[in-house]
Amino acid sequence: MKIILLQDVKALGKKGELVNVNDGYARNFILPKKLGVEANSRNMNDLKLQKAHEEKRAQEIYEEARALGAQIAASSVRVSIKTGEGGKIFGSVSSKEISQAASEQLGLDIDKKKMQLPSPLKSLGTHMVPVKLHPKVTVELKVVVTEA
Repeated sequence: MKIILLQDVKALGKKGELVNVNDGYARNFILPKKLGVEANSRNMNDLKLQKAHEEKRAQEIYEEARALGAQIAASSVRVSIKTGEGGKIFGSVSSKEISQAASEQLGLDIDKKKMQLPSPLKSLGTHMVPVKLHPKVTVELKVVVTEA
């Protein structure tokens, strides 16, 4: 019997897949627990429409990430930090502080978890911080660290 899975089933398949199972397994386990539905013409059409909608939504999210990435790449953020004698820095600049500065200066909400900062910035000057907005979109944000 052909079944369209409504949920992930261990050792059988992922949600939305079309799988072939034994009739007894389908009638006694998959269908009563609402883990899947029988693959008739109506359900197959619903599956096609649902997949088309998901692909369209994924493309829209990708386009939004590319547009935001273009804005981020074209701009820079200034962060000031307290320094002592001889330019010695007290503390460091973390992704949280960069995110706050970006929202204040640029009006862009960049999640601090999307910034791929290997370690906090501990020196004055210009730094390029990679920001992963989408699995296919990674841009670099220019961060200028200055004395306060």
